[in-house]
This record gives sequence, structure tokens and C-alpha cells, in this order.
Amino acid sequence: MRAIVQDRYGPTEMLRLQDVDVPKIGADEVLVRVHASGVDPGVWHLVTGLPYLVRLGFGLFRPASRVPGMDLAGVVEAVGSNVERFTPGDEVFGTGRGSYAEYASAPANRLAPKPRNLTFEQAAAVPISGQTALAAVRDAGQVRPGKRVLVIGAGGGVGTFAVQLAKALGAHVTGMCSTGKLDLVRSIGADEVVDYTRTDITDRGQRYDVVIDTAGNRRLAQLRLALVPTGVLVLVGGEAGTGKWLWGFDRQLRALLLSPLVSQRLVPLLSRESTENLVALTELIEAGALTPVVGRTYPLTEVAEALRHLEDGHSTGKTVVTI
Repeated sequence: MRAIVQDRYGPTEMLRLQDVDVPKIGADEVLVRVHASGVDPGVWHLVTGLPYLVRLGFGLFRPASRVPGMDLAGVVEAVGSNVERFTPGDEVFGTGRGSYAEYASAPANRLAPKPRNLTFEQAAAVPISGQTALAAVRDAGQVRPGKRVLVIGAGGGVGTFAVQLAKALGAHVTGMCSTGKLDLVRSIGADEVVDYTRTDITDRGQRYDVVIDTAGNRRLAQLRLALVPTGVLVLVGGEAGTGKWLWGFDRQLRALLLSPLVSQRLVPLLSRESTENLVALTELIEAGALTPVVGRTYPLTEVAEALRHLEDGHSTGKTVVTI
């Protein structure tokens, strides 16, 4: 099969297209014929090996998996001996290993039937970003009707899902994004939009019950000023760092240490991928309350370009690779 491969950590330019063996699956796994795969910061970190902290569990000196990619949407090709939920021919979406390829393996408990009203490209945009937003809004933020929620980075992969999920839960949502994404964020349900190139989060004098920061480039003290005294700050990722060991994730560590000492709750987000979460997202998608925002699509041969587009930091919605 055709696949994107890497033999070492490094810049995206070293990725190449190559013929490799179709992956073997275990008893609890599913082999998926991949139609589309999402591009997210987690993949970039695993390709580059930065920060060094991410190499724990993924190969200290070289990637444990030669084929990158996690998000996927496609058709079941084969199932392991313990898998009863899926059969060959089923259309599925979720997360697996090595999805920048014609075939990928995935644990059955991280897959779900593809939403009926989505294309494969749209479905591939959902698994990681959608589940991350669900964890941020529903679980960590505990958003309820009437809450005032600020989503920073509202036009990005996680942000577009977070805006819609907060609205679906009955919140008053303010989306903060760049000038070119204001109309998009308004169109997906934000009650207010703020252009961060013109207005800072503390300039408006507003206080929020929940702040979900997907951008990662503001200090904790600045973010806390935008919260009510008992508000919740949810930190998603740490994409604004430069240090090779922790990148921007040192902010998460500081939040973890500070949270017990203040009245506000500071939550470094840890999301969990599961069939149950995918089903919850599917229900919202099929009800029309949640729509994936696909920005650019790239063919499998241009995965390196897709990752560079993400690295530039100006992606609109989710970038998707078609296979």
C-alpha cells in the first residue's frame, strides 16, 4: 500500500511517499481502508519529535511508528477475532495508527459508525479535535445553560468545535479569532466575536465563567483576568512555545500547581478518545447542532505541505488529507 513514512524525527520535508506492507491487526483491532485523515498539532509534534517530552512512549530516538497520522474516516476492511461491533464494509471514523496511508489499524474502542450526513472528509475532521473540544467544554469547563464562555482560537480545528458545543449546551459564547475568521466564527453560532489583532481579552472589561484557550500564547495571569472569581480556565495544548524540552506545555504545569491556591479552577486539558465520545458527537452532528469546518484539503502526496500549513498557525477549521 502507499503510505507516508518517516525514519527519524525532523522537519516535515523529510516525509516521503513509499510502498509498505498493510498493517496487521490484533484481536481487538480493526483494519480500515482510509478515505481521509485529519491534520492536527499532535501529528506535527510526533513527526518533529518536539518537544522532547512527546517522545516518551513514541520512541526516544526514532518514531516507533514509521507512518504518521491519527484521525481517520474510511471503510472497515477486516476485524480482529474479539471485535463484534464492526464488520467489513462498515463506514467508520475515529483514531488509529498510521492513518496517512491507504490502510490503517485502529482499536475498536476508538471507532464509531460514520455520521450519516457527513462525507469522509468531514468525518475525518472530527475525531481528535471534536473529542478535545468535548472534553474542554462538557467535562473540564462543565458548561451549562446561561454560562458565559470565551473561546480563544475560535476559528481553528478545536475552536470551531468548542464554539458549537458550548452553544449546544446553552451558553452565551464569545469567539476570539483573527480578522479573516470573524464571519466564520459568527456563522457557527458565536453570540459575539472579537478580533484579537485589534482587541485583547482584558480590553473589553468582560468576565467569563469559562475561558477555553486553544491558542496557547497568553500568560496565565492575563487569562485569569478574563475570568469571574470562581471561573474555569481550560488550557488546550501549548502551541506557542519554543523550548525543545517542554515547548509551551510548561504553562500547563504552572496551572496545575497554581490551581489549588486560587479560587479559580485552572485545568490543563487531558482528553480521552473513545467510542462513547464519538457517539456523543455523532448525535449532535446528525441533529444539526454540530458541523465540522474543513478548511483546506490535501492529497496524500502533499502531507508535508499540509503539516507546514498547520505549522504556520493560520489554519481555518480543520485541515484534511484525502486518500
